Amino acid sequence: MAQNGVPGVGGRLVHLNTAGAGLMPETVREAMIACVEREAALGCYETEESLDDLLQGEVYRRLARVLGAPVEDVALFDSATRAWCAVVPRLRLGASDRVWVTPYEYAGNLISLFSLRDRTGCRIEVVPTLPGGDLDLEWMAANISDDVALVSVTHIPSGCGIVNPVEEIGRILAPYRCFYAVDACQSIGQVPLDVSRVGCQLLTGAGRKFIRGPRGTGFAYVAPELRAVLATDFHDLHVAHVDSPTRYRITDTSARGLELAERTTAAVAGLNAALALHESGTPFGHGDVFQALYATVADTPGIELIAPGEVQSGIVSFRHAEIPADVIRRRLGERRINVWKITGNHTPLYMARRGVETAVRASVHYYNTLEEIDVFGTALREVIDAGDDR
Repeated sequence: MAQNGVPGVGGRLVHLNTAGAGLMPETVREAMIACVEREAALGCYETEESLDDLLQGEVYRRLARVLGAPVEDVALFDSATRAWCAVVPRLRLGASDRVWVTPYEYAGNLISLFSLRDRTGCRIEVVPTLPGGDLDLEWMAANISDDVALVSVTHIPSGCGIVNPVEEIGRILAPYRCFYAVDACQSIGQVPLDVSRVGCQLLTGAGRKFIRGPRGTGFAYVAPELRAVLATDFHDLHVAHVDSPTRYRITDTSARGLELAERTTAAVAGLNAALALHESGTPFGHGDVFQALYATVADTPGIELIAPGEVQSGIVSFRHAEIPADVIRRRLGERRINVWKITGNHTPLYMARRGVETAVRASVHYYNTLEEIDVFGTALREVIDAGDDR
């Protein structure tokens, strides 16, 4: 498993935490460092001006191509949560409206929806699942009606690896008035995704995960029909002009109207570099590593998989009845293997029903190899065999 007694692959780090944040490629680091150095040498405003085409055009065009969306319908934010909160709380709902969520909804999204419910009186309902954990699409087809105003679906949850059928759900919802929101935080960059095929009006994601961009970057696709009904209470000066002491006019009606003007230039440059790498590579050709990770965890004695549904991604969560998740994570970390401890209250509707308070999450991407999975499997068995000797 090691060379010269150093765990990992030849002493290298085995990073199995892309679901938290992917390892940034060299081109991303170089783009960010070059930007910061230019700011230090020339000034921040001057650097921003010199990178105007990248910041105001190129990064939006790249993101639009990755999402399969019109460029005027994409916006940049500092996180996926910020992107979500720029849209969903501004929906004009009422007491007669229903909102559907799934058991895999992220807790941060739920907090925003609970606030929306408390303010507007709308009702939140949870889409049921089949015994194996898949969403009950027949129930959705039988119960959808025009009093459902919003349907929120997490494509791949952060707490487990199920891949929810967002395209099929989109076809069910298409004839109805509801807006369809997809949380693609864990799926964009991991599995193919095209908003025109999904049929959603909102899709949010993070740059730091499977796109391998920097932290502090997020994005959204927001369809024109959704933007038209939002109760937007503020427009920043990059899209608005104050004409008098009492009035202003909007100069840009694209999705960028949901942004704030101030942002980190280096982070946007890094995201642009990550999107360029994603476009030029083959990021989805790693199904064998997915399968190897799943099989390795499933075959480890004493491990309980947390893996609902028929279709799985490169995220595998598990727990042990006697060894706490933080102990497993720490011991693997000592062997230069990164995994993560997750908490059940981040995916509360699914985890709470199963009594999952904490678990270990391992996640792979195209830079992981079968050799690394073998190393991880050996280390995991060693950790389990050692027991809980904190």
